[in-house]
Amino acid sequence: MSALYDIFRDSTGVTTDSRAISEGALFIALRGASFDGNRFVVDALNKGAAYAVVDDATVIEQAPEELAERLFLVEDTLCALQDLAREHREVLGIPILAVAGSNGKTTTKELVSRVLAEKYEVYATRGNLNNHIGVPLTLLAMDHTTEFGVVEMGASACGEIALLTSIAKPNYGILTNIGRSHLEGFGGVEGIRRGKGELFDYLYSTGGRAFVPADDEVLSAMAAERKNMAVEYFAFATSNGVEHQLEGDYNLKNIAAAMSIGRYFDVDESRIRHAIATYTPTNNRSQRSVTDRNTLIVDCYNANPSSMRASLESFLSERSEQPRACILGDMLELGEWSAEEHSSIVELVVAGDFDCIWLVGKHFGQAAAAVADDPRVSCFASREEVAQRLETEPIEGSLILVKGSHSIGLEKLIPLL
Repeated sequence: MSALYDIFRDSTGVTTDSRAISEGALFIALRGASFDGNRFVVDALNKGAAYAVVDDATVIEQAPEELAERLFLVEDTLCALQDLAREHREVLGIPILAVAGSNGKTTTKELVSRVLAEKYEVYATRGNLNNHIGVPLTLLAMDHTTEFGVVEMGASACGEIALLTSIAKPNYGILTNIGRSHLEGFGGVEGIRRGKGELFDYLYSTGGRAFVPADDEVLSAMAAERKNMAVEYFAFATSNGVEHQLEGDYNLKNIAAAMSIGRYFDVDESRIRHAIATYTPTNNRSQRSVTDRNTLIVDCYNANPSSMRASLESFLSERSEQPRACILGDMLELGEWSAEEHSSIVELVVAGDFDCIWLVGKHFGQAAAAVADDPRVSCFASREEVAQRLETEPIEGSLILVKGSHSIGLEKLIPLL
């Protein structure tokens, strides 16, 4: 067992944020494009960290003697974090299920973890800790009481899922779908399929099992390409008639996945349904709320062409006597496909039964030039411009869909709606 792992075992947990130090924690000083955690090591130790991992020898040379002995030098702190997580995963020896895909990862992860928690002591990814830093931190937060791990894996380019699976070593996995997200990073739809498929590649090579929706032709084909991979197929219809609090028909697929995984692990059927019925979405994901002015469906944690289209189609299929409005923010990281994808969404929106269409961001602004004569359409350069309009011309008595990439910040408009 490595010396660093011994230090970790004696700590109260791992953190990479010097602002959030708990007594006895192990602080790992990561570097980024605009920050260097090595600069905050002394502060972290003074705040109560038991040890700090650094990759800058001068930090040790310059630190007071009583602090220097609590510093652990490595060649690269990010690699050290990932290797530490690999070692801990081996020690844990528990089943781990990985959740990846273009859309619905977090909702599926939440539903699955709540279902499995009806039988097991489950630890699941918190928030959006689903990348090359978040996955190691997720694993290192599991302890001897954890009986089952559910790890969300995000990716915006090929090779990233392969890295995350090498760290988490999942026994089971599910791809929610293959959609048109991060087109720029993956280099197109085929790149998305190849990159997300790295989860299947890992399960195939290690004898793991994949949960695959039989109704999804793309995912079923990907599973079939990996001959003899252990696969548990399920049907979207599994979720028919199940009580839940999620907005959008697209979420029925996520519910079906959670139910099927729960059944595979012998969770009692009544407990499965209870877990799903009592799950309330957070973080502005498919949330419905009624304000003094309007009924809102807020889904602005992220946005890509696939999720945007699904949200719009579900919204338009809903029966309502209220006027319909939408506030849509730019979809980011689409690269050379951006103009085409934004134009496609604009075409869908103007063809729908909307009384008011507000588009936010330069990409939607450019795409909306083709429908400039439509009186329902208004374009805004930023969220701040929308807020100013709402102050003077509030939308009232309407059913409103609010959706856009998280960095557009449309959730900040909710108090004005």
